[in-house]
Amino acid sequence: MSLLLPIAVLWPLLVLLRSGLVQAMEQGGMRRHEPRRELLDGWWASAPLPALILALWPGELSFALESWLLGGLWQYDAARRPWLMFGALLWFLAGCYARGYLAEEQRCAEAGDESAFRRLLGFSLFWPLTLAGNLLLILAEDIPSFYLGFITMTLAAYGLVVHTGNHDARRGGLAYIVMALCGEALILGGLLWSAGSAEALTLSELRAAIAEAEQGLWMATLLWLGFGVKAGVIVFHVWLPLAHPVAPTPASAVLSGVMVKAGVLGWLYTLPLGDAEAGLARLGEAIIAAGLAGAFVAALLGVVQRHPKAVLAYSSVSQLGMLASLVGVGLVTPGLWPALLAPVTLFAGHHGMTKGALFLGVGISEHPPRLPAWLIVTLLALPALSLGGALTSGLIAKGFIKEVLKEGGHSTLVSWLSVAAVGSTLLVARALWRQWHRRGEPALHWRSPMLLAWLFAVLAAAGVPLWLPIGEPGVPWPPLKELPGLLWPAGLGVILAGLVLLTAKAGKGEWEKFSRLPAGDLWWVYLVLARWAAAGLTTVGGALQLGSHRVRASLVVKERRARAWLDDLTHYERVFTHLAVPLMIGVALLLLLGFWLG
Repeated sequence: MSLLLPIAVLWPLLVLLRSGLVQAMEQGGMRRHEPRRELLDGWWASAPLPALILALWPGELSFALESWLLGGLWQYDAARRPWLMFGALLWFLAGCYARGYLAEEQRCAEAGDESAFRRLLGFSLFWPLTLAGNLLLILAEDIPSFYLGFITMTLAAYGLVVHTGNHDARRGGLAYIVMALCGEALILGGLLWSAGSAEALTLSELRAAIAEAEQGLWMATLLWLGFGVKAGVIVFHVWLPLAHPVAPTPASAVLSGVMVKAGVLGWLYTLPLGDAEAGLARLGEAIIAAGLAGAFVAALLGVVQRHPKAVLAYSSVSQLGMLASLVGVGLVTPGLWPALLAPVTLFAGHHGMTKGALFLGVGISEHPPRLPAWLIVTLLALPALSLGGALTSGLIAKGFIKEVLKEGGHSTLVSWLSVAAVGSTLLVARALWRQWHRRGEPALHWRSPMLLAWLFAVLAAAGVPLWLPIGEPGVPWPPLKELPGLLWPAGLGVILAGLVLLTAKAGKGEWEKFSRLPAGDLWWVYLVLARWAAAGLTTVGGALQLGSHRVRASLVVKERRARAWLDDLTHYERVFTHLAVPLMIGVALLLLLGFWLG
């Protein structure tokens, strides 16, 4: 059974090689007179199936790679199982969805459209490569394998973001890759520093090394910031609202549902959470503050966006801010972390599946199926209400978190998280409203893989607490007396959404101006600062070049003077050569005279 570990990671790579062989056959002319093969076929969609099968295994497995650098170790245990399960499930559903979503592009490619074929081929290659990196970072226990999986997923996802190749896609891809590389630099620095200080080879040893190191606070800060780029920490979040709207809808689903969770998983794998001797309470307080700031700021920025996927991207930033604040509690109150790990895992799984269903729903609203409108609206609203904490998995996850935090003495944080949930409800209401305005004509057949994958994602998101394995004693259901305290944020959010809608109708022109704020917020500030820095460097470079010209001219003048002086020396040398013999005779006579007199 241990072979399931390498099979789960290598199977997506075999799918990638198969797509590459199809390309080689097409370009080599081996099938020139036959129609092109379907790139996104059933084999391609099977890429996450071995990982999904592995996630159903109830025991623990390990796989050692003796010849891998200093020794590799991949593990499957109770802590990794829920992350692998909801991640592999969402990857599978999004892959099935992609077959229907890109069906028109597939038909164009089969008909001979070279541009469509290149785009589709790139998607078919980058998708399994990104998946392989995602699976490897979940299963890796040794540091090199973990970092290899993380950076593979990061770089390969760029190809998914820029799939369409238009101006907006290139801009979103630029924001994504710039921020990603900044995060990778911080992660690599933190891993090398902390692992090198104690010669740690595994993630468990790394956590212990940070807890015991004299500079452990700075090591942990580097890792928190590095993984925070992927997890959408405020200030580093700017790539999400720029990359999500331009990526294909199935790619947006896995970006927001699974890949951003890699940042959270990086925190859980590398930070000494629950270690009372680490002394990282100050960092924990900063993480809580940054998380709450992200939750509120993202809500304010998201409600004024016009593209539904941009609104959902800001919603991801807000929800990840709440998740980050829970991670901060593990550093502030280490004794509470063993009890808090289960609700954090449940919240991550709930958010991943629910946000995946919401992003897939954007494509459904653009290409509605031939179903009653009330049924479509209900299915679109179900994950939205769940994300706001009003129904199903969202309500249960929120109650679980609230119970553990109150028992640990963090009632104030519970209050702030409840207020932030109001913003989450506003964001999903705004996203649904914009989807309604952008809806297309009903044309999707009910047997389409796109529709079936979305329906399964909606049902799976609603029942996350029923199938996600988070260990014993399981997920507690909130008692009836706690329901008013859990439901008031969603109710208040719905009321505020209605008031905003009435205000927008009353003063449509003013609201339209207000709602045209560009996505990416601080990204545009970063661009201005980068241009100023580039202009400053150009000015400094010009001044240095001018100074170098002056220095060069001065050296030329001095060189000419030195040559003239040397020419004078050669003249004296010729005179000395002519007088050398008489001078030597005179010196000899003087010496003889001196000896004689002596």
